Amino acid sequence: MSRLNSYLSCRILQGSFLYFLVAATACLWASCSRSMSDYDRKLGNAEKVMRSNTDSALSMLEAIDPADLKVDSLRAKYHFLKAYGHLRGNRSMIGDSLVASAHQYYRGRDVTRDVRSGMALAWYRFWTGDTPHAISMLDSLADLPDVPDSLIVQTLRMRVLLGASEYQGREMVTVAKRLESLETDSLRKIEAGYMLLSAYEYAGELDSALCILDGLVAFARDKGWGDKHFQFEMEKAQLMTEQGRNAESDALITDIFRKAGPDNGAADFLHFQYAINALNTGDISRATRHLAIADSLAFRLRGNDDAYFRSYSNLLHAILDFRRNGSIKLVHISRLNNRQNERFNRMQASQWESERAALRQQNRALALKAESGHKTVIILIIGIAALLTVVVALWSIVKRRQRERENEERIEALQKMVDDYKTAPSVSDPETPDSQTLRSVLLKHLGIIRMVAETPTEQNREMLRKISSIDGETNGGLVDWENLFRIIDNLYSGFYSTLHERYGDVLSPKEEQIIVLGLAGFSTKEISVLTSQTTSTVYVRKSSIRKKLGVPGKEDIVRFLLERRED
Repeated sequence: MSRLNSYLSCRILQGSFLYFLVAATACLWASCSRSMSDYDRKLGNAEKVMRSNTDSALSMLEAIDPADLKVDSLRAKYHFLKAYGHLRGNRSMIGDSLVASAHQYYRGRDVTRDVRSGMALAWYRFWTGDTPHAISMLDSLADLPDVPDSLIVQTLRMRVLLGASEYQGREMVTVAKRLESLETDSLRKIEAGYMLLSAYEYAGELDSALCILDGLVAFARDKGWGDKHFQFEMEKAQLMTEQGRNAESDALITDIFRKAGPDNGAADFLHFQYAINALNTGDISRATRHLAIADSLAFRLRGNDDAYFRSYSNLLHAILDFRRNGSIKLVHISRLNNRQNERFNRMQASQWESERAALRQQNRALALKAESGHKTVIILIIGIAALLTVVVALWSIVKRRQRERENEERIEALQKMVDDYKTAPSVSDPETPDSQTLRSVLLKHLGIIRMVAETPTEQNREMLRKISSIDGETNGGLVDWENLFRIIDNLYSGFYSTLHERYGDVLSPKEEQIIVLGLAGFSTKEISVLTSQTTSTVYVRKSSIRKKLGVPGKEDIVRFLLERRED
């Protein structure tokens, strides 16, 4: 029956091994081939992350090679998400031309992605200099039916920004009004009102613009927004100048200086406004004086970054020269032209830098792809190594199971010997006065104690208790130490008795057990099992024995005691 169980166990282990080998091979193959469902899951995760962390979402997209996407839906999703991420992160969109195909794919299929991909496409066109077509596209998106207000609001915000960049007036008024009506957040509603103000100003409807501006000034004052209050009052002074209310504009500028101080951050523009008001009223000398102050403040406040101010200042200098002398100086025209060229060159440099950034991004994507290939090779190597490790582990388990079966067979044989010994009639032979001790010696010579120490299973421990209790009770221990000490004395010429007689008052019982087992050839690990201690504790007790008996550091304790015994 035991052999049958052993055979069945071997077959089960072999079957498990083959099953695991097949499963591991299948898993390894699956990990090396990326399915489209995996890409869909990764793109879906990137889309979720996009809402909270745009940079992380773009990093996830950069790890994907679009050439691996073989399905139209995945390609559209990838190019849409990448362009939309650049839009949200205010990054260069020079390399996002394929968002046009993504928008074409989503039209009529998915309202949300239709609108968002359309916004990304419009922003791409703005980046490439085609602002009119971008505005036209945003108008079409804003007029789509059955679109949630949250998406319409996003579209309108972009629409008014691009309209302001083109200085649109009347047509932007309608868009800005619609945006203001749809905004639910108070701060967003203020921003929409400011865009409506710009639209009225570009349309020449200055009364309407001033009415809105008065509301913004009052709102900023009530909220305690000092910077915004300052900005809105400056713009109010400019609007008054546009209406020809130069004296009121001067009074408002004087009040701003009174509240903000003469060295506020916009002092150069405020003196420039003074100069315009003076020029409008024909006071050339006053206009010249304030313009000189504005030029000095601009250089002091802004250093070399005063190109924007200089573009206005040079024009006003040319007008003042004409009013004073009746002629135009070429130097002022050249300065004005140079400032415009400088701004244009800066814009060109910015665009070139964006294009270089796009190329760097593409190079990085290629590098990531190569790195991904290297990682795949490494994963394959690790997978093969892991498979070999598993094979070795399973082989070790099989071998261990075989040893356990052999131990079980030995235990069965030893159990039979113990049972036969207990049921046999007692024999009293004067020539063998200690037959039970002899029987114990024989059993222990069969290796039972060492077997338990090598394989300390509970079954083996119980067997050792049974054998040890042949001559008496072990009180729950694994070994009957009195019987074992008697056997040691018989086998090793009274070694234990001599040890106990000489050092019994110095050594503890555990230390005597360690020495006796060491004499019998047991290893430290086996001693730890038989004495119910940890291996580290046995080492500590050995060190204690060395100190108590004066054993040199590199000398064996048992050899030392045997030599002292002979001496």
